Amino acid sequence: MLFAVLARKSFKRNLQYRMAHLLQNIGSLVFGFVYASIWAGIGAASPLGSYGPQGMVAYVAFNQSVLHIVLFLTNGLGLEQSVRTGHISLELMRPTPLFYQTVSREVGNIAYQALYKSVPLFIFYFLFFRLPLPSHPAVYGWTALSLLCSAYLAICLQYLIGIAALWTTESRWLFWVNYACHLLLSGFFIPLEWLPGWLRHVSAATPYPFIQYHTTRLFMGLEGPQPIIGSALWGALLTALCLGATRLARRKLEIQGG
Repeated sequence: MLFAVLARKSFKRNLQYRMAHLLQNIGSLVFGFVYASIWAGIGAASPLGSYGPQGMVAYVAFNQSVLHIVLFLTNGLGLEQSVRTGHISLELMRPTPLFYQTVSREVGNIAYQALYKSVPLFIFYFLFFRLPLPSHPAVYGWTALSLLCSAYLAICLQYLIGIAALWTTESRWLFWVNYACHLLLSGFFIPLEWLPGWLRHVSAATPYPFIQYHTTRLFMGLEGPQPIIGSALWGALLTALCLGATRLARRKLEIQGG
């Protein structure tokens, strides 16, 4: 019940900034048009593999739409700021685990972004580019499940970034490292099968392909739901790391200034 309340309050807090988020959506639309135009131009002189020009436009549109669910999360889930202010000590003293209460707040934030950002963006891309939709109803269910797993993986990565502030003081640089790795290794900019061989191996050793690449291909009907198993395994591993880091944080807690 407590975690549902935290998620709901986080959702309602975002409702106060709907006009500001509308402007952000406009920016996302512009970037999406730029990426789609680039691939459309490349497709005029290249078959673009199994995707084709229209397929790459759909690939870009879907990826751009879900960024608000899997990448544009709260920096470090707000834990870095809690360390700076000393509020982290109160959060660790609460009877509910820090990991679960932090995740619950971010779930509300992601639910808001999905409803007010990702869905409107995709609808606009769908109407403007006349995107193809899956013909099999099961694909929608598998895609939704895959997106839930992707969002959870992203949350865990942000939690690890935030909790690292207890050891590094300044963990914001980890946010930008994660951001760069995500854009390159998740298949956002370019499908992973087109990366150099060594970089494909690096990507395969990380959770990033399960955050966007496989979900997008699943929605496009280019692969089945099997990668969801990989998402679940990475989710279990990252959860264990998050809980382990929280236990270490209880021993390490050091508030700046005293």
